[in-house]
Amino acid sequence: MRGAALMGVLNVTPDSFYDGGRHATPEAAARRIDELLAEGADILDIGGESSRPGAEPVPAAEQIRRIEPAVRYAVDRGALVSVDTTSPEVAEHALRLGAVLVNDVSCLADPELAAVCARFGSGLVIMHSRGPMSKMPGFSQYPETGYRDVVAEVLIELSRARERACERGLARENVFFDPGLGFTKNARQSFALLRGLARFAETGAPLVVGPSRKSFIAAVDSAPPERRLGGTIAACLMAVEHGASVLRVHDVADVAQALAVATAIRHGLPTAEVQHA
Repeated sequence: MRGAALMGVLNVTPDSFYDGGRHATPEAAARRIDELLAEGADILDIGGESSRPGAEPVPAAEQIRRIEPAVRYAVDRGALVSVDTTSPEVAEHALRLGAVLVNDVSCLADPELAAVCARFGSGLVIMHSRGPMSKMPGFSQYPETGYRDVVAEVLIELSRARERACERGLARENVFFDPGLGFTKNARQSFALLRGLARFAETGAPLVVGPSRKSFIAAVDSAPPERRLGGTIAACLMAVEHGASVLRVHDVADVAQALAVATAIRHGLPTAEVQHA
């Protein structure tokens, strides 16, 4: 057991911060889906709208055009599919195609999203953020005074969002929390959230953590996104140690290997694997 499910990222967008444009065609998306599943992804998170700072909203029809071939292909492969969207219309379309989870980076700005999930019996990841991506400051830019206690305030805001979701009919156990590393947080605040993850786990909500290639890593090593794998793995190991249920990552195989080694250190190798080695 590696301790957390791995959610593989698939952005079918032209402008995402790390892999924008790489998987924008249906053929490229299908190849990436095959790769992520072969690497051991438990969930595929497919998004048609960038959530980088300054990104403008993408109309629902365009998001659907971008994601539909990938969602259909992934569902046909038998994958568990999450759709990364803040749009109730996009969420409903993906759920009708067979998706089972909605990943909302808006902290439930539109409660209708929860109503859609309730109708389909799907899960909803509520990620903490403040305001639309188009208004978000640059990467890991947020005032030090933006939070007095970032862990406590993010917990309160997520809990309020969960109550709004439940008011729209969504079962409490179908709500996941994501502290939103890097979203309206500076690097110091993102590190504080990682240190405080156990407090999120205490709420009973399954905890999703997405540190993959993010800019807070550059606060300790000024590396571009393509050279942040080491920091990503370190954050993932810390997250699992403190109660994360799901890790949202681009590099599924590398993170899976790191988690397997950490598990072997803590618990030892199964006898059959020792003999094989």
